[in-house]
Amino acid sequence: MIQMKNVYKKYPNGIVALNGLNVEIDQGEFVYVVGPSGAGKSTFIKMMYREERPTSGQMFVDGIDLATLKNKKVPMLRRQMGVVFQDFKLLPRLNVYENVAFALEVIEESPSRIRERVLDVLDMVGLKHKARMFPTELSGGEAQRVSIARSIVNKPKVVIADEPTGNLDPETAWDIMNLFEKINATGTTILMATHNKEIVNTIRHRVIAIEGGLIVRDVDGGDYGYES
Repeated sequence: MIQMKNVYKKYPNGIVALNGLNVEIDQGEFVYVVGPSGAGKSTFIKMMYREERPTSGQMFVDGIDLATLKNKKVPMLRRQMGVVFQDFKLLPRLNVYENVAFALEVIEESPSRIRERVLDVLDMVGLKHKARMFPTELSGGEAQRVSIARSIVNKPKVVIADEPTGNLDPETAWDIMNLFEKINATGTTILMATHNKEIVNTIRHRVIAIEGGLIVRDVDGGDYGYES
């Protein structure tokens, strides 16, 4: 599903964010990406949805080489994956239903299919009853659930989550993690950057630790491994 071969990323200011990464992530895996601030986690995650591109090396997501992918084809790539952000990135002028439906409208799905799929995923995240509410009327946890619903409405093979519980209280964070577990159980690959030590140590999955732009630890069922 995801493969990096000797991937380097050097920014114009001379900072080397990734320093020769080699990694493979199979379909259906749940992977935490951990490490101290400035270690290269964000660059690693952004590579996955082509927000950043490698300076050198090869990177494949579902057989597509992101290093050579033309910019005009990036939107098509992103339609095949789900991305969940710490700050939700909901469209404020659209209600819950419309925020989720938007992901299907851009690929010109039929209205009947959009309605069916949007109601299904809102039901899955427990927000079907709030379909007509706007982002400003939601709690942080509810907004993140909408973000997750939007990320999976296209039935992507992979969901990339960048600190998805970072702005949430502990109880809500556990609710969100249970939702990710449910999504992963359907066969969707989950790749999650996180600083939440308790979650990583409790809900055990593969842990990739990045320091200084290098993978220093890659353990199935590993622990967080850092003070938080």
